[in-house]
Amino acid sequence: MIREAIKEAIIEVLQELGSGPVSFTVERSDDFSHGDYATNVALKAMGPTSHGNFSNIFEKNSSWTVGRSVSFTEEFKNPRNLAEKIKEILIAKNIDGVKKIEVAGPGFINFTLAGMKVKDIVHEAHEAAWGSNDLYKNKIALVEYTSPNLFKPLHIGNLIGNILGESIARILENSGAEVKRINYPSDIGLTIAKGVWGLQKLNLDPGDIAQLGKAYVAGNEAYDGDEAAKKEIEEINKALYENSNIEWSSLREKGIATSLKHLHELCERLGTTFDAEFFESQSGPVGAEIVRAHLKDVFEESEGAVVFKGEKEGLHTRVFLNSQGLPTYEAKELGLFELKNEAYPEFDISLTVTGSEQRDFFKVVFAAIRNLFKEKVEGKRLEHIPTSFLKLTTGKMSSRKGNVITGESLLEDLTKAARGREEVAVGATKYAVLKSGSGKDIIFDPEKSLSLEGDSGPYVQYALVRARALLRNAAEAKVVDPTPTPPTPIERLVVYFPDVVERAAHELEPHYITTYVTELAGAFNSWYASERMIVDGAITSRNLAVIKAIENTLARGLTILGIPTPEEM
Repeated sequence: MIREAIKEAIIEVLQELGSGPVSFTVERSDDFSHGDYATNVALKAMGPTSHGNFSNIFEKNSSWTVGRSVSFTEEFKNPRNLAEKIKEILIAKNIDGVKKIEVAGPGFINFTLAGMKVKDIVHEAHEAAWGSNDLYKNKIALVEYTSPNLFKPLHIGNLIGNILGESIARILENSGAEVKRINYPSDIGLTIAKGVWGLQKLNLDPGDIAQLGKAYVAGNEAYDGDEAAKKEIEEINKALYENSNIEWSSLREKGIATSLKHLHELCERLGTTFDAEFFESQSGPVGAEIVRAHLKDVFEESEGAVVFKGEKEGLHTRVFLNSQGLPTYEAKELGLFELKNEAYPEFDISLTVTGSEQRDFFKVVFAAIRNLFKEKVEGKRLEHIPTSFLKLTTGKMSSRKGNVITGESLLEDLTKAARGREEVAVGATKYAVLKSGSGKDIIFDPEKSLSLEGDSGPYVQYALVRARALLRNAAEAKVVDPTPTPPTPIERLVVYFPDVVERAAHELEPHYITTYVTELAGAFNSWYASERMIVDGAITSRNLAVIKAIENTLARGLTILGIPTPEEM
């Protein structure tokens, strides 16, 4: 990538000047009139937090002169002077593809690409692998996401983890990783016990997902408001763990099967298939055994329960076995780690995509895992990726109270509003989730999510459809050579796609790609409105190349996000 070439050249200059490491950026310019890329290296090198120590270096090399017989100390009084020197050396290096280098403001260095370089990159944008990189080459990444509580319908809030997790999985794959998609549903525990209680009390059908939801709401309300019911539900919970009551276990199994069927159908509609599924009923016994085996060295007893004292590592205490001896979510996570490690022992990265409210939970869990599995986690990355809270414009949803919009009903309503185009409905939903950074609240407006007026999935999809339509029409047109002119803004915008995707991969933040494809779609729509592409049955080779680049860039960007790429709308 041209950005990397610029960055490497700057590093060479720093080394030639005798600098230590300097943390600097090379980013797209805010304004094309200032060039295509800009760097803050001079500001960072002479800043108070710099590791470059240029002031000391200048004193040691006081005999070195720049243009006239003065010392470093005299020459580089401020970052702009240093920027001028870096610019001078960079120009001498003749970076391939860079036409002009200029210093601006207090010490920024701007780079303008040569027209031929922009043209070459536009043609690179036609390639199938456009925007891919090697950031995670040869890495095995486990991405755990979706992972709902079963025994109730999935509301749109539950879909956020699926949408974010699938996009991160695709970003990693695009960056060279071998990705294993993992689902970890909750199929046992208090939530399930509440549902079983509700099924039994209300004589509901465990084969009907809507009735499962009704049973859960009834059980939850009873647990919170009726002491007798609470004891009954806790008894059911214990019996389900022990598998000691045939009737209760049968209701659980039927309800779980119904929930999984609906989960898999919905995930398929969203473009997700899992490589592996692990269940809490599997991880619980494994985790409990691990905790008991390390009662003296990692865990300790406290008021009848078994806890991990996180304060030793600047965290907090959490319970891993409750007073009944049952594994908590924390212990189940230990069991899950063991199950994942057995399935994929060579993994390098393990990501868990779930609610932002679980940040502190995972800090303690990961600390416990590192204490328990030192050799298995050495050199490996364990990370929690926080999902966002989703709020409707009419208020927050809650399956505890029953005022939910299920994933199925949301897609059905949006599909109906999109005149039967489910791929548009899916695109609208995914875009609404992915346009903000992970962990930030989302205000979901169904009507605006389907808008073709910008800042929506359908807006970007429609730009792609328009580009594809142009290419179909151009297939019948005569291709002519244009009069040479400098690169246009839209050509220069295409250049940045690999940079954006790499940043999204580095930070595991899909919203960078969402923002970029929206900007590109807007630029393309403006270009389309202002210029006739096919005139008297002819199209210029340059316009054809740009349209192909835009079509492939939009398609690649949407695909990496997990958003459908329709042929027509």
